[in-house]
Amino acid sequence: MSTLFLRTLREDPADAEVASHKLLVRAGYIRRAAPGIYTWLPLGLKVLAKVEAIVRDEMDAAGGQEVHFPALLPREPYEETNRWTEFGPGMFRLQDRKGADYLLGPTHEEMFTLLVKDLYSSYKDLPLTIYQIQTKYRDEARPRAGLLRGREFIMKDSYSFDVSDEGLDASYANQRAAYIRIFERLGLEYVIVQAQAGAMGGSKSEEFLSPTEVGEDTFVRSPGGYAANVEAVTTPVPAAIDWADAPAAHVEDTPDTPTIETLVDSANANHPREDRPWTAADTLKNVVIAATNPQGERGLLVVGVPGDREVDMTRLEAALAPATVEPANEDDLKTHPELVKGYIGPGVLGPQARPADVEYLSEDDSTIPYLLDPRIVPGTRWITGADEHGRHVFDLVMGRDFVGDGTIEAAEVRAGDEAPDGSGALELARGVEIGHIFQLGRKYAEALDLKVLDVNGKQQVVTMGSYGIGVTRAVALLAENNHDELGLAWPIQVAPFHVHVVATGKDDSVFEAAQDIATSLEAQGIEVLYDDRPKVSPGVKFKDAELLGAPYILVVGRGLADGVVELKTRATGEAEQVPVAEAVAVATTRVREALDRA
Repeated sequence: MSTLFLRTLREDPADAEVASHKLLVRAGYIRRAAPGIYTWLPLGLKVLAKVEAIVRDEMDAAGGQEVHFPALLPREPYEETNRWTEFGPGMFRLQDRKGADYLLGPTHEEMFTLLVKDLYSSYKDLPLTIYQIQTKYRDEARPRAGLLRGREFIMKDSYSFDVSDEGLDASYANQRAAYIRIFERLGLEYVIVQAQAGAMGGSKSEEFLSPTEVGEDTFVRSPGGYAANVEAVTTPVPAAIDWADAPAAHVEDTPDTPTIETLVDSANANHPREDRPWTAADTLKNVVIAATNPQGERGLLVVGVPGDREVDMTRLEAALAPATVEPANEDDLKTHPELVKGYIGPGVLGPQARPADVEYLSEDDSTIPYLLDPRIVPGTRWITGADEHGRHVFDLVMGRDFVGDGTIEAAEVRAGDEAPDGSGALELARGVEIGHIFQLGRKYAEALDLKVLDVNGKQQVVTMGSYGIGVTRAVALLAENNHDELGLAWPIQVAPFHVHVVATGKDDSVFEAAQDIATSLEAQGIEVLYDDRPKVSPGVKFKDAELLGAPYILVVGRGLADGVVELKTRATGEAEQVPVAEAVAVATTRVREALDRA
């Protein structure tokens, strides 16, 4: 440690929010270079290399072959797939001195596809799986949490190429099994959830989420085994209701009802229904949304949801991808004076506001698209805005009095909601995405004309799968999941060193014994960090050892006079006194047993 390029910090960095970010910086594993961009220091690189080695080992075992693409990529392939535009502001774009457009690769589907097109032409060449471990770049609007959400990060991305859909199913299952092995070897807890493909395209899509309170992703699971990212949850659609006996719609004055709660109170006091009290779930809330497409064009739509639920902007954005969404602002509303803030109803929206001879979203259609939550089925009765200030319409029946332009999954998902497959009530949890696998199908092969001759000599479009693992994110999660109030406590399979030998005291005999133990451990194949700093107090050395997080700390100090050293297990804090003559053998046994368990 006297020569190791390392400075530990006693205080948390000012911009750090989560434990992994604080500790990786304090322990000298990474240093901030810019928002969302980090320099890897010697200890950090050792952990990163061990994570990469596990990923490589399992990818190779699953039949993958490693390649490596440049990070600086030409514009043209991304134009062919329309992703130069679809990625929007999330892509780093630049020009060379001649004015040619380039990008820093956020993901490499196009390049993998073109490489296979360049080299392969027959079904006999397939199936094929190739992968890389490479730096990616995405212009995150709000990079946060250190390595968990950065603008530069390392990812393993692999791609399978098959002639048939059955071949894709087999490749997908093979990669899925490899991911399970990778995360189990890393010691990362994971949940496999249904997910949306989003801008990646394709059909089947699953995420590997690591449950953690600091996660940005919300997922759901049921007692019966259903699990999905909240963006991919579908709402069980209720049966339609016979409206033959429903009262006619009627508009009523509802002054001083700025909230759903005040509206419900007013309705029950002044306009009670005959069968039961009105509730928030009986109100229809119409939320005006501004959506911006990748070309920068902004437009409005209205989402109708039951009044006891909010619009989940993450779910809505997933449903409208690649557009981005936000609540409409005052300037947006000024362009549509028919939208009376707080009293918006179906009367000025969608089909009921569109002339009979005007088609939906045609050039002559000036109405705002009106999309409804799937729970709003024919026959349901609602209280909603009457498009007049201080007035609401009661007993407005879906199907009889209004309809929408379609449905959309945008309402919040709540604990206790029924799972779409009927497997029980949903519970919500937070997690971080550590892996994502897709059945891309033929989207990229068709766009870039990747074909091979099949067994009959005919041109066949290749079908593809895409499989990603966040390697730097895995490092952050391992730190997040393996620490205490003293510092990091790495699992042995990814720790930068197995044993941290600490020499405490001033006697030369202490340092000589510590050096002998460290050298002997290395001769046994044990990775050792030796704190040989001569003028550093024992207290500082202990704090550094606990902060750095090697699985075992071997202290050579006062006990040496009695012929013993202390061997401490970092994760549990358990310590044992070991005779000096047995220290190397005992520490070696502990390390090898831990590696075998891992």
